[in-house]
Amino acid sequence: MNCTCQKHFPINIHVDIQENSLMKIPSYLKSQNYRHIFIVFDQNTYQAAGKNLLECLTANNIVNNFACVQQNQQGDVVADEVSLVQILLEMPSDTDALIAVGTGTINDLVRFVSYKTKKPFISVPTAASVDGFASAGAPLIIHGTKVTVQTAPPIAIFADITILKGAPKRLTAAGFGDMLGKYTALVDWKFSHLMAHEPYCRTAAEWTEQSLNTCILHLDKIAEGTIEGIEVLIKSLIQSGLAMLLVGHSRSASGGEHHLSHYWEMNFLMKGKPQVLHGAKVGVATGIISDLYHKLFQRLLPRDIPQLSPYYEEIKKMVNKIPEYVTINNYLQVCQGPSSPDVLGISQELVQEALHNAYQLRDRFTILRFVNDNNLWDKLS
Repeated sequence: MNCTCQKHFPINIHVDIQENSLMKIPSYLKSQNYRHIFIVFDQNTYQAAGKNLLECLTANNIVNNFACVQQNQQGDVVADEVSLVQILLEMPSDTDALIAVGTGTINDLVRFVSYKTKKPFISVPTAASVDGFASAGAPLIIHGTKVTVQTAPPIAIFADITILKGAPKRLTAAGFGDMLGKYTALVDWKFSHLMAHEPYCRTAAEWTEQSLNTCILHLDKIAEGTIEGIEVLIKSLIQSGLAMLLVGHSRSASGGEHHLSHYWEMNFLMKGKPQVLHGAKVGVATGIISDLYHKLFQRLLPRDIPQLSPYYEEIKKMVNKIPEYVTINNYLQVCQGPSSPDVLGISQELVQEALHNAYQLRDRFTILRFVNDNNLWDKLS
């Protein structure tokens, strides 16, 4: 393959994306000889799909138990130590496989428990809201800090379009926002390869870019919530996750925009404020990062940073291909998602604080880190 990622990881996930795919789960479980199933959901995802799944498994004589992950004091279900312990305590010892019924948080919790207990898990998305369904990374909140632990991917994904189409529009908008983040993440990844010689996989980048472009082409249908639009979005989100799985990390999908999102999330947790959807934060952060990167390469000259000089034109060309702030905002508004920090309850002070500190959350060389490492803020004022 045309890449320099050093190695590819095998991908062996059964993916079923169609209407009423939930009903196919019992036959899949039987084909794998899984007899004792442990299902994890929360109050909302129980109503969306958990209840029907329990009834379906029982009707097919498959032994099942479940855990309904509890909300914290702010009314949020969080992927933290408390939730992990609840799942581990309630999971029967004879469990053959787990099923995660939900979106990002539920899947991240089950992914970690699956990895630690060496029990396979199946993902049943209840909304097309994040791109992590197929990935092996589990973003968790440990001691109030966002950390991503490399675990294991699901053995199967059953994405029931009927269920996904019934999800609240804000969740669909969040999934689209998560996809928009690939604009800046892909540039950050190539930048890190050129400037810091970090491994780069052309194949994973192409998979991700293809999924992003497909979403943009079908924006109106995604915004309308049509069957075609939801199918395009969930396929794109899963393909983005497969790209991460291929290389064993999330560089193709997560750059400076995700660092801002994680920083805001940690700030909200620290202050006891209700959480904001991950994709909603990423969409807004993408506009901010796009604006920052465009301004930087409008004002930065090759002679300003000698080590940048050999790659200046190539990087500037990549940055110029990122849609500008106003375009990103327009995309978000068309999809009926939040398009500015204040709508999310994020102050301009917190935005600035994140721009100066969020890069420290991950050991990755992004343009955002480059700005801070070289104190280039005077170029942006």
